[in-house]
Amino acid sequence: MAANSSNSTSGKSGGKQSAPSAEQVVATFQRMRQEQRSMASKAAEFEMEINEHSLVIDTLKEVDPSRKCFRLVGGVLVERTVKEVLPALKNNKEQISKIVETLNTQMQAKGRELTEYRERYNIRLVGEDDKQGKADASQAKESEGGGSKGGAGVLVS
Repeated sequence: MAANSSNSTSGKSGGKQSAPSAEQVVATFQRMRQEQRSMASKAAEFEMEINEHSLVIDTLKEVDPSRKCFRLVGGVLVERTVKEVLPALKNNKEQISKIVETLNTQMQAKGRELTEYRERYNIRLVGEDDKQGKADASQAKESEGGGSKGGAGVLVS
C-alpha cells in the first residue's frame, strides 16, 4: 500500500511537469464552459424573479396598506397585510439584485479564465472564425505532420 501511495503522489507531481493530454484539455475546457453556462442560467433565472418582484411591488403600491394579501413562504400560503408584505418584497428584490451582481462578476472572471485557457492551449471552437480555420488548415497541409504538438491546436465541438 505504501508503494502505491508513493507512486500515485509521484505520478501527480510528474503530471504537473508534463503537458496535459488533448483529451484532458478538452474535458477541462468543457467543464469550465459548463460552469459559465450554469452561472448564466442562474443569473437569468434570478433576473426573472427580480422582474416578478417588481411587478408585484408596483401592483401593491397602489393598494390600500390595510388590505389583506397572501404570500407564499416556504411552500405555505400565509395571510398578511400589504403593509407587512411590501417591505419584505422590496428587501427580497434587493437581495436578489446583489446575488445577480455577484453572479455577473463571477461569470466575467470565469470568462477571463476561459479565454486564458483557450490561449494557453490554442483551443479553437468549431464554426468560430472561418478565416482563422482556413489559415490553420493551410498550415497543417504544409507541415504534413497532422499530429498535435504538445496538446496545442485542440479543436472543440
